[in-house]
Amino acid sequence: MIRYLLRRLFRGLAILLGVVTLLFLIFGLLADPAQQLAGQRADVATVEGIRAELGLDKPRWQQYLLYLNDLSPLGWVRPAQAGDVTHQPLYTTGAGSLSLKVPWLRRSFQTGEPVLMLFLQRLPGTALLALVSLAVAALLGIGLGVLAGMRPGTWQDRSLSLVAFAGVSAPSFFMAIVFIWLFVVEWGDWTGLASSGYVREPAVFHAGYTWHWQHLLLPVLTLSIRPLAIVFQITRDSLIDTLRQDYIRTARAKGLPSWRIIQDHALRNSLNPVITSLTGWLASLLAGTFFVEYIFHWQGIGKLTIDALMTSDYPLLLGCCLCTATIFVLVNVLTDLLYAWLDPRVRLG
Repeated sequence: MIRYLLRRLFRGLAILLGVVTLLFLIFGLLADPAQQLAGQRADVATVEGIRAELGLDKPRWQQYLLYLNDLSPLGWVRPAQAGDVTHQPLYTTGAGSLSLKVPWLRRSFQTGEPVLMLFLQRLPGTALLALVSLAVAALLGIGLGVLAGMRPGTWQDRSLSLVAFAGVSAPSFFMAIVFIWLFVVEWGDWTGLASSGYVREPAVFHAGYTWHWQHLLLPVLTLSIRPLAIVFQITRDSLIDTLRQDYIRTARAKGLPSWRIIQDHALRNSLNPVITSLTGWLASLLAGTFFVEYIFHWQGIGKLTIDALMTSDYPLLLGCCLCTATIFVLVNVLTDLLYAWLDPRVRLG
């Protein structure tokens, strides 16, 4: 187990290093943030002063190495960073200190706030949207999959499979527009739903916040369609295959009722591929439901990343992408551990 975790940890670090390297190559093609901050009418001296202040006047390879140093848990902390970076000095000189430190994602060009703080402020919004969407997809997908898998070839099975095929084929951004048109534009007087809004918003007439749970409905409906259809199809196919196994025939020969066979024998062994699919979708949703959040103006990681891209906020954009990749790595490791726990035949090698 320990060797497996260490191997996955080093593999995850290699993936994150690749993400940082690729993003630095891509950022060279984006607009100059110093020009955007200074404005179109700013003179050359003003723009160059902003570039020097942000460290953009250095060669790209030097910016890359400095960023890796900021990310490293063992790195050089410059005097200008000492107030921002949580660190424990090991060796100190006038130019800084070699320290054990918390990885530093720098500050946003636009707001001046720490990137990690901005990311963590938006993470609960995306987590709420992702977990509720996944819960809806899991409950309905597994339930309908069991119903279809117990009666393969019937009209219920064919009807549900047809609807699932349509759900898999529906892009989220397209369905978001369709749902806004239906439930807000056409039926808005009846549904009372809005095309944008967040669950918790500052109160207008009193201190504190007001809660608007109805704002969660359309984004969750949009995001849960595809994972629901996929979970349904996987559950159905896996259950049909499991019900053909010898131990299921033995259980039936003993006279066990069908619901007992499904509950105690067939369903658990059918859930391994379902769990793999759900955790994959969880990683994708937690990483940022970019277009859906932007369309519904949902205050989450996806909208934060798109806003950073539109303003060429390099530290914020790079920090969001790096945290997103970290989520993928961690969820994949947890998926393997959960898979081994569900199926004793699986061994972590």
